[in-house]
Amino acid sequence: MEKLNPVASACMLIRRPAEDAFQAFADPTVTSRFWYSKSSGAMVPGAELHWEWETYGATADVRVKEVEQYRLIRFEWGNYAQPTTVELKFTPRSANATFVEVTETGFTGTDDETLQWVNDTVGGFSTVLCSMKALLEHGIELNAVPDHHPA
Repeated sequence: MEKLNPVASACMLIRRPAEDAFQAFADPTVTSRFWYSKSSGAMVPGAELHWEWETYGATADVRVKEVEQYRLIRFEWGNYAQPTTVELKFTPRSANATFVEVTETGFTGTDDETLQWVNDTVGGFSTVLCSMKALLEHGIELNAVPDHHPA
């Protein structure tokens, strides 16, 4: 039997220029308004960051592998013995609209564990993108990430 090798993906049209959508993920002062609560720094090539989600008492260590200004951010996170890779792509659709795509690869474990992980990832990044959209398009902080799994 062949081992699963899934790709988790989520995407959303953000009605803002690519520069704004990119900066929303690259700049922790913006990202902390819709995703994590704290970051040790910006998403720049070679950065080794520490992210916190205070609501959940959760953290993640992040290694930024590649950044193409206004186009792409690629990073690894999770267990450094077997990290997963996340790619954020920013494709301009017009001067004021950007298609944001998130993919994550490198999941390990049993087939059941992998499928659960992929399911959680798709739901999580979908929530992040909806929260980002509300912030960038309407100036609304949804608090959807901390409310995703209330205590």
